[in-house]
Amino acid sequence: MAARPVAAPPAATGQLSAQNVMPIAHLTPYANKWTIKARVTSKSDIRTWSNARGEGLFSFELLDESGEIRCTAFKEQCDKFYDFLEPNKVYYLSQASLKPANKQFCGTIQHDFELTLNHNSIIEPCMDDSSIPGMQFNFVPISDLQTMEKTGLVDVIGVCKEAGDLDRIMSRKFSKELTKRDLKLVDQSNTEVTLTLWGSQAESFDAAGNPVVAIKGARLSDFNGCSLSSGGNSKLQLNPDIDQTYKLKGWYENEGVNMESKSISTRAARPDNFKTFAQAKHENIGGTGEPGYYSVCATILQLRSENCLYQSCPNGDCKKKVIDQQNGTFRCEKCNEQFSEFRWRALMQMNVADMTDNQWVTAFQETAEAVLGISADELGRMRDSDPERFQAVFNRATFKQFNMKLRAKMESYNDESRMRVVVSAAAPVSADLEAHKRRLREEIIAMGGQPNEEKMVVD
Repeated sequence: MAARPVAAPPAATGQLSAQNVMPIAHLTPYANKWTIKARVTSKSDIRTWSNARGEGLFSFELLDESGEIRCTAFKEQCDKFYDFLEPNKVYYLSQASLKPANKQFCGTIQHDFELTLNHNSIIEPCMDDSSIPGMQFNFVPISDLQTMEKTGLVDVIGVCKEAGDLDRIMSRKFSKELTKRDLKLVDQSNTEVTLTLWGSQAESFDAAGNPVVAIKGARLSDFNGCSLSSGGNSKLQLNPDIDQTYKLKGWYENEGVNMESKSISTRAARPDNFKTFAQAKHENIGGTGEPGYYSVCATILQLRSENCLYQSCPNGDCKKKVIDQQNGTFRCEKCNEQFSEFRWRALMQMNVADMTDNQWVTAFQETAEAVLGISADELGRMRDSDPERFQAVFNRATFKQFNMKLRAKMESYNDESRMRVVVSAAAPVSADLEAHKRRLREEIIAMGGQPNEEKMVVD
């Protein structure tokens, strides 16, 4: 998809600051000329369509001392104002269209109307923002979440004790790939809950330094016992400048970091579900349109060293392939930025087999590095500087035996259906021989046999 055009930022004329400011709560269709002074409390991602018109939209929420209102920008206004508007900053806004609010998209905002920017709309920054309040929260202690109705929205604050890796899943509802990241939040009640972030919030999240996470409008559910997730109307702040942040930081650094917290999110681990490749194919795992998961003990027969690396965006968790501009810079279409460097990422195809069959599988960054025993960055530098050492890395990994966790799903490419199998985790069998022997023993007993302990030796 072509990069989103970025319009020049609107020029600040100062004409709105001289106007009479109307409180957000007083906005009605009967007020013809008005100016509001408000703080942007949240800004959505841009939603685009891949067609000739290339339409796009984003929404943002505005707050003043009287209340909140939602505003949406389409097409040219989307391009003009998206980069200009920044969350937590205060702006003057005038000459936007006012219409009845669509409560389906307004989340917790109670205003009867919402705004839409048009070609006459004017937005200017306001330097004097002391009179405009920041985002208002109604925090619920994490320990109280268990007893609450698991169908509503809540405000929660906690220290990010741990952040998982960025994960990608295929959405059945939207028929597209979604990104997510799980956080573990803890507060002074020493209770821990899992918060799942989605989309850009998941991609841009920085867990460095155990930040305090404040989220407004998180969805509370009974998934995995009790858990939280961000939604389209959720507002996320890291280390907000409020009293609760400093109290939480002090507690965690002096006490909480050394305490064993009680988790109310009991995520059930997916069973290993070991299969042979013949069993997986006979049971048609992943062949029904839904992803299927199983584990296998397999030997690597072949590794494709060609096209196993690509140059990716160095910006945060963005994994998009960059375009070499041939002038010492690299462009990321997703971030719409140019960089003087890139990161190597691994995307490796390999053929693995057990005693019943073989299977081509795909291994991404972390699993590819685990199989090869080397980082993608080091492998990338080696590819051009020392081709012999580069190839030796693949030779060493060939014919080694791994326990692999696989995700299988039937997908369509050019109207042709084929099974796509991705390695989600890989560990050498030699890393835990005792566990491997225990599994073999259990399988032998399950088949009615009696294992010979003296002969159960694994190379």
